[in-house]
Amino acid sequence: MKVVDPAVRARAVDRCRELGVVIPTLEQQRDPTTVDPVVKRALVDIDMQTPDPLNLFRITWRNDLGSGGFGEVNALEIPRELTGVPARIIGLVGERFPTGAHKVGAAFGCLVPRLVTGEFDPTAHRAVWPSTGNYCRGGVFDSALLGCASIAILPEEMSRERFEWLEAMGAEIIATPGCESNVKEIFDACWEIRSARPEAVVFNQFEEFGNYLWHFGVTGPAVASAFARIAGPSDRMAGWVSATGSAGTLGTGDYLKQEFLGSRITASEALQCPTLLRTGFGGHRIEGIGDKHVPWIHNVRNTDFVAAIDDESTMRLLRLFNEPAGRDLLVARGVPEEDVHELPLLGISSIANLLAAIKTARWYEMDENDLLFTSFTDSVGLYRTRLSELAAEHGEYDPVTAAVDFERRLLGTTTDHVKELTFPDRKSIHNLKYFTWVEQQRRTVQELDALWSPAFWLDLQAQIPEWDQAIRDFNADTGALEALADRGGARVST
Repeated sequence: MKVVDPAVRARAVDRCRELGVVIPTLEQQRDPTTVDPVVKRALVDIDMQTPDPLNLFRITWRNDLGSGGFGEVNALEIPRELTGVPARIIGLVGERFPTGAHKVGAAFGCLVPRLVTGEFDPTAHRAVWPSTGNYCRGGVFDSALLGCASIAILPEEMSRERFEWLEAMGAEIIATPGCESNVKEIFDACWEIRSARPEAVVFNQFEEFGNYLWHFGVTGPAVASAFARIAGPSDRMAGWVSATGSAGTLGTGDYLKQEFLGSRITASEALQCPTLLRTGFGGHRIEGIGDKHVPWIHNVRNTDFVAAIDDESTMRLLRLFNEPAGRDLLVARGVPEEDVHELPLLGISSIANLLAAIKTARWYEMDENDLLFTSFTDSVGLYRTRLSELAAEHGEYDPVTAAVDFERRLLGTTTDHVKELTFPDRKSIHNLKYFTWVEQQRRTVQELDALWSPAFWLDLQAQIPEWDQAIRDFNADTGALEALADRGGARVST
């Protein structure tokens, strides 16, 4: 990667030297066995949620909460007693990242390349994180670790927990009108802040290829590693399922398709806002999967299947998985108690991903040798207020309601509201990008046409080694790792 501005890069080097910031490479986030032992020793005494620069190394799917170090990929298999399908459905657990969601990795992928090449000045610029929830939290966290000021932009109807966390981190917050479907309002706020505040640098996850590349380079290999660990000799990698959201997570499927012949990609969305399925619009309650547009970084030509999920199902299953009557019902119906204990790891969008995976398994008639992977983006910890609101609106969650929800909303999941994409279907979805990105966001038709070419994405993926080299060069200039080693791995306040 070329240095954009040597003077800006020099200021970034000085800031990171002052704060003792060592930046991990994607290789280290992918495989923490490559992390320097000095860093590993220091991490043991640092809480994962503390804004300490060394927690950049915990932006990985391999955090071991017990030891404070690293281990196998954090993955949770949902038992067949819950899914009702013979295929094995496994989710990577986002709750075991700093901030409790994997979006902290996507934000890292957007900020760090600009920081190490002198495109972002941490002494003068302010990082702006437009989001429908977790991405702005991840961006604020990464900014704090890297000594950067930040602004979070998110819809005003997102869960109270998100706002409280951002307030505690001291972030500047801009709350835009509407819910997670109101992405245009977020984009409008970005243009306003660009015009009014020249120090603002917007990291728009819906168009930042760093988001896509982080998932291609880190999440994709994590899935492959989990598959290698749990698959039998006759098992198949069936595919990757993810809410379209910003489309960064769908880059995981691109990696898997290259590694596993026959692997598929499912993009899911809310039935109440079926943009990919029906060129539709609307509002919904599956927090964090912003829609009503096709993200710039969605490699649509590689997507095989679209599944729309009723947000009522996700809200009912949130109660089933977390309230005593629901958990007791699941155990009584034969779901192993240890598996029921893990269900709070699934937040609202995680439940939507699970339902989309079940739909995918049913549509393709997957059997017991098919392993289908998805992302459990965050946990119920970000939605406790939603549970209180549901209880206030609908009353106590009782055994009869739990039984109905289990049968209808989980075991009763069918192949309605889905589409297996043909080539013309894919091209039609790709063409929808025009109305957001060319008409509204100042992209060109030539840039849009380039995204349809498979060569574009292969060239993009080839940039990852250049990223890592740029990070290594930056670290060498800061000398922060050597300084940490001289202190014996002990942290000092700055």
